[in-house]
Amino acid sequence: MGLNDTQMTAFQIMDHQPPHTLTPAIVSLVAEIAEAVGRLSLSSGDNLRLLWVNRIRSIQGSLAIEGNTLSEEQITAILEGKPVIAPPREIQEVRNALAAYERLGEWQPAGESDLLEAHAILMRGLLDEAGLYRRGGVGVMQGEQVIHMAPPAERVPGLMADLLGWLKTNEEHPLIAGSIFHYEFEFIHPFADGNGRLGRLWQTLILSCWRPVLADLPVESLVHTHQEGYYRAIAESTARTDSAPFIAFMLERILEACRASTHQETPEVAPQVQRLVSLLERPLGRNDLMRTLGLRDAKHFRQHYLVPAMAAGLVEMTQPDHPRSPTQQYRRTAAGQRLLDNSKDTI
Repeated sequence: MGLNDTQMTAFQIMDHQPPHTLTPAIVSLVAEIAEAVGRLSLSSGDNLRLLWVNRIRSIQGSLAIEGNTLSEEQITAILEGKPVIAPPREIQEVRNALAAYERLGEWQPAGESDLLEAHAILMRGLLDEAGLYRRGGVGVMQGEQVIHMAPPAERVPGLMADLLGWLKTNEEHPLIAGSIFHYEFEFIHPFADGNGRLGRLWQTLILSCWRPVLADLPVESLVHTHQEGYYRAIAESTARTDSAPFIAFMLERILEACRASTHQETPEVAPQVQRLVSLLERPLGRNDLMRTLGLRDAKHFRQHYLVPAMAAGLVEMTQPDHPRSPTQQYRRTAAGQRLLDNSKDTI
């Protein structure tokens, strides 16, 4: 993601309007999500256990994108005050994220002081400049290559004031506004560290102000599953000076999360997911799973078996940091095992 003068000033020269195109696909996704959220609102009720499970998945997914290796089970243990053997920094990241998500309902999306406070909580004990805009240059690295150089530090306060001002007054649908803010925030990269996790948290906040049920939808977990697509959408949006690719990507993940969470609310897991979970006596690769299930259509397998099972926390990758690895395998989680155990008990 290179940076040039046109891209750097595109936000400002358009009267503080982030450049974006509302494609037919984006409009269609907004309509589908609105319908899915309606079903989700009717079915969710007061299932506090499910809300906590989804929140843990959200935190695990968002932190895993940044390299945190702790599992859902370890995060649950930290939440319950149990000892966990893991790198101290990763434990601190989890504690901070748990505290930040707990405060979500207290913050206003367009409030700069709220944004700075959220960063201070997320980065407490991890960064000297927690809660403060960066004072130096920062770039996003991929291996040894710089793929994005953020605007100079002296421009950050003004760019953030413009972005938050736009967020307060814009008339876009919250699903679109949240995705635009997320992209623009990552482009500005206002902090020395923690930009990714805060950008994802803030989009969740924007969504929850529209529909509170979305506060605990595990969108971050699905972003982690599609991590390469996430970075590709950011790069493509920057190259075009148009956030449409990123908007479409995020809306697809939100729709996936709505559909998966609706399935979670039903008493029984979809038969396809049950079959997949039952097969994983040991870790297996995608081709082995499709062959055992008697499937040939990779898209059908992904949409109806793998994605719902992972979104429900029943199946996980053996190499979550390398989702497209040719040696990637999938294994049953503790929740998947409980599902099977409960199914046996009802026979």
